[in-house]
Amino acid sequence: MPPPLHILWRDEHLVAVYKPTGWLVHRTGLDAGETRFVMQTLRDQLGQHVYPVHRLDKGTCGVLVMALHSDAARALSQAFEHHTTHKRYLALVRGWAPEAVDVDHALRPDDAPPDAAVQDAHTRFRRLAQATLQESSDARFASTRVSLVEAVPTTGRRHQIRRHLKHLAHPIIGDATHGKGPINRWWAERLGQQRLWLHAWQLTVPHPVSGVAMTFDSGLLWPESPVFGGVAEALSITDGMPAAPSSDWQRLFVRLPWEETARPQGPSSL
Repeated sequence: MPPPLHILWRDEHLVAVYKPTGWLVHRTGLDAGETRFVMQTLRDQLGQHVYPVHRLDKGTCGVLVMALHSDAARALSQAFEHHTTHKRYLALVRGWAPEAVDVDHALRPDDAPPDAAVQDAHTRFRRLAQATLQESSDARFASTRVSLVEAVPTTGRRHQIRRHLKHLAHPIIGDATHGKGPINRWWAERLGQQRLWLHAWQLTVPHPVSGVAMTFDSGLLWPESPVFGGVAEALSITDGMPAAPSSDWQRLFVRLPWEETARPQGPSSL
């Protein structure tokens, strides 16, 4: 049986959980071999029906909200449809990304034919930190560069952040569709994990009954030091500890020689 999900918030109308990487939100014939589903696990965990109102890719971890009754599901679904929600993501990307950039690049749906109309798509990106490893992951370069990037999508196209970062030539590490296999495998060996390094870090939605804006945070801790290296003791992270929901990202902060270039903005535990 899959382990229980970490609950970030719950009332009688909605529940916010931490979705682990590798889990599907619900069953789908496109991935018939998968056995871990947020919807079914949460239903059994809470002992009641839950209603999906938005999605995260299988490889993406972080904040996921579900409704607990049909009226709440209708209200929350309309909030996502009318873009009255606010999403913030964190991504580990190849190279040194731009300090700040708005990408206004229309996208055709993934499964649409080549002559299908494109859809408006807009994402704001900001580089929070950068690191250089004195090892080569690509024969063309003597060293390897990566960035931690904050992504704020203002439209909700499928795989939008992943596709926009590819458009910038800074694909997400571990993105099997939009990145490069050899580089993804190189990073998987260094980090001890094959995964998509995209984290749904914060989500703000209007409460389905009161309408009050509610912000749900993944709980990821941002080191106070201006340099990420050397904060392992402060974060109390060791390989032998039980895995916390975001422990893979916390270890990422510790293991690489980060140079902070910006601070996260807005209300957050980061």
